[in-house]
Amino acid sequence: MIGINTDTDKAEYAAKAKEHELNWRDAWQGGPDGPIPSEWGIRMFPTNFVIDAEGRIRHRDVHGDKLERVVAELLAELSE
Repeated sequence: MIGINTDTDKAEYAAKAKEHELNWRDAWQGGPDGPIPSEWGIRMFPTNFVIDAEGRIRHRDVHGDKLERVVAELLAELSE
């Protein structure tokens, strides 16, 4: 999991990340118009992408049971 953070205040973001014991990599973007949100066309927050072993976006905005299912399917592809 990689987070793309769009907070505008980097010091405030860092304090929140420490307070909530963020345990994944996170890229601070300086706001919702930062480089990654702009490049990937992200307009709603949160947005998630499921990327396969080849680096292709396979799913966007899946949650709950569907997210678990698509991740399990992609992991199964690795063992084929």
